[in-house]
Amino acid sequence: MKLKVIITALVISISYGINAQEITETKFGKGILNVVAKDSSWSMKFAARMQFLSTTGWDINDDDFSSPETNFLVRRARLKFGGFAYSPKLQYKIELGLSNRDLSGGSEFTSNTPRYILDAVIKWNFYKNFTLWAGQTKLPGNVERVISSANMQLVDRSRLNSRFNIDRDLGVQLRHHFNLSDKFLVREIVAISQGEGRNITTGNLGGHQYTGRLELLPFGKFKSKGEYKGADLKREQTPKLMLAATYDFNADAVKNRSNQGDYMITSTGFYETNITTLFVDAVLKYKGFSFMGEFADRDAGDAIAVEEDGTPTGAIVQVGNALNLQAGYLFKNNWEVAGRYTNLNYDAVVGKDLEEQYTLGISKYVAGHNLKVQSDISYTTENGNGSGLMYRLQFDIHL
Repeated sequence: MKLKVIITALVISISYGINAQEITETKFGKGILNVVAKDSSWSMKFAARMQFLSTTGWDINDDDFSSPETNFLVRRARLKFGGFAYSPKLQYKIELGLSNRDLSGGSEFTSNTPRYILDAVIKWNFYKNFTLWAGQTKLPGNVERVISSANMQLVDRSRLNSRFNIDRDLGVQLRHHFNLSDKFLVREIVAISQGEGRNITTGNLGGHQYTGRLELLPFGKFKSKGEYKGADLKREQTPKLMLAATYDFNADAVKNRSNQGDYMITSTGFYETNITTLFVDAVLKYKGFSFMGEFADRDAGDAIAVEEDGTPTGAIVQVGNALNLQAGYLFKNNWEVAGRYTNLNYDAVVGKDLEEQYTLGISKYVAGHNLKVQSDISYTTENGNGSGLMYRLQFDIHL
């Protein structure tokens, strides 16, 4: 019911406002509606996107290999609003998630309600190359996480991302860029956030989270921000490279994956420990070829959660490291073949085996990332022994 009210109110507001505004012509993939005030005091672009996913998985150690597990779902269904208010230097973005997986995670920490809001952020370019972000949005973490789920090279992100990323949070970010030469671009980002993920309503528990990221682009900008899009759809005619590193410190964290994962609850409250996460990544594109590499490392002051008397609670910070290597080649007919290798190497205290995953994917880009069909097959091993095989097929449309 609440969702219906929200969507109805948005539609009525848009319809009412259009009568006194100017509608800019748009085209497929550039938004359903693009409105600019007659006095140029504000603008708004409205877009929607959907992903439909089919997954088939086999346990290769099961004698009944002929009976796989299958799953069909709306992986993502989202509404996006963005534009500027008062001045083009003050931009905003709102993104709402409507699929079950987008809404999941409701608990006492989110007032026992679905988590509709993905992004709600303003971006103020207040002085030259300085821009201040405030609200809820992605932290400047690993490159794979910052790439939109609409612009991925394979069906979904890697296991490195699902286990080590720092995702979205509430706070502020300061962004700046400058040139060392005509081409060499440097970008810096610092962020201070609540440290417990998105849509938390119970107030801050533990300390705060501090994130810094440095990006080096020695050969200049990628076309159409291609460093944050999968595949070389623009077919860069000269090599383009981004080298970057992120350091994240979550003071007195109360979740077992920094600002993600489960709360480490004790009989008297929450277990708190300092958690640090390091990311190093690289993106290279040239004439249809693309490469992305990522390394992640998480450490904690004391990974084993304990009660006041020192008794372990059973919760453990997921400390360790991971490596993700991914490459693909886009043919002239817009078919692409891509491969990925990922490993998860947890510290001994976590008690998990070394996990490796090998993925091979094929994609057809009908209208770039806005309309595409993707499929991939993944083989997973634990300590060198085969454990699982998975095939996925996904259709993606972005209006």
